[in-house]
Amino acid sequence: MDLQLSEEQAAVRRLAAEFVDREVRPHAAEWDRREAVDPAIVGRLGDVGFLGLTIAERDGGSAGDHLSYCLVLEELGRGDSSVRGIVSVSLGLVAKAIAVHGSPAQRAQWLPRLCAGEALGCFALTEPGSGSDAGSLRTRAVRDGGDWLITGSKVFITNGTTADVALVFARTGEPGPRGVTAFLVPTGAPGLDRREIHGKLGLRGQATAELVFDAVRVPADARLGAEGAGLRLALSTLAKGRMSVAAGCVGIAQGCLDAAVGYATGREQFGKQIAGHQLVQHLLAEIAVDTAAARLLVWQVADLIDRDRPYATESSMAKLFASEAAVRAANNAVQVFGGYGYIDEFPVGKYLRDARVATLYEGTSQIQQLLIGRALTGVSAF
Repeated sequence: MDLQLSEEQAAVRRLAAEFVDREVRPHAAEWDRREAVDPAIVGRLGDVGFLGLTIAERDGGSAGDHLSYCLVLEELGRGDSSVRGIVSVSLGLVAKAIAVHGSPAQRAQWLPRLCAGEALGCFALTEPGSGSDAGSLRTRAVRDGGDWLITGSKVFITNGTTADVALVFARTGEPGPRGVTAFLVPTGAPGLDRREIHGKLGLRGQATAELVFDAVRVPADARLGAEGAGLRLALSTLAKGRMSVAAGCVGIAQGCLDAAVGYATGREQFGKQIAGHQLVQHLLAEIAVDTAAARLLVWQVADLIDRDRPYATESSMAKLFASEAAVRAANNAVQVFGGYGYIDEFPVGKYLRDARVATLYEGTSQIQQLLIGRALTGVSAF
């Protein structure tokens, strides 16, 4: 589907597809089995400009619009969602937050390196005791002279053991959402312990970690944005980040469609291709419709952002539908493959495992429903 794509956007999509088919897809199963992508992929993502999309060239980025960004993430999702997650977090959550809220010194310190793939970022919001209720986080930052001391723990942090800078949200004031402040914390800071989480159902190649802060000292100029404005910063960043997750889910669904059609037209049972059986065509049609609908919802969000229009509700809609659609698409693809879909010789089982977490992180499907409901009625169910 090339609906309304400019020549530049179409070229970005082709570049991303070629990159994925050369650098990602051939290795995805191996990375999944060993629970680690090749670290060199980060530099290659930087070399091709994918880690700097939408970031201004003056800050070291590769510019471009948000639809181009979504096209790249869709292709990365088709190749390996673990790689897509690296980009979604380091660029979509951390670099973009620095570009919007950072001081000139913070932008100069971090953005050129993040965009070049010379450094990675992680987004440290979720805690063992606070997930959907981010306003109840307990990690604290207290003043010590001109510095801050951060103490607490974060969990399920993508890029947690590979990142060079953590965007950390800590309580600096009153209980509730207004007492949270954001900080840029170098991950080599004394007192910061990073513990990788293994045994995940999906996204196995992507580093996921628990971060433990024991009086980690950061200077006053490590604060990102205003004191007490951290949760607003986090939520506005996540509203745009949901588009990234949704775009990756479109890629998963497209990968499922490609794999299922290819298998169905090559496999024979009862004397003919299984693609000729009505029930198999029903499964393929469901995948195709889900993929197309999810793609258009994502593109709508990108268009709204590029036109500087409100987009938060549409982003929740895209994330809700695309994540659930990716699960349905992968489940249907496994059914098309039958028993072969249950082994990792074929990609659809991995697609299913990777899709499932997309309904959980950066706001569960139920949280998206509440956000959409609040926008429709003006009544909050939180």
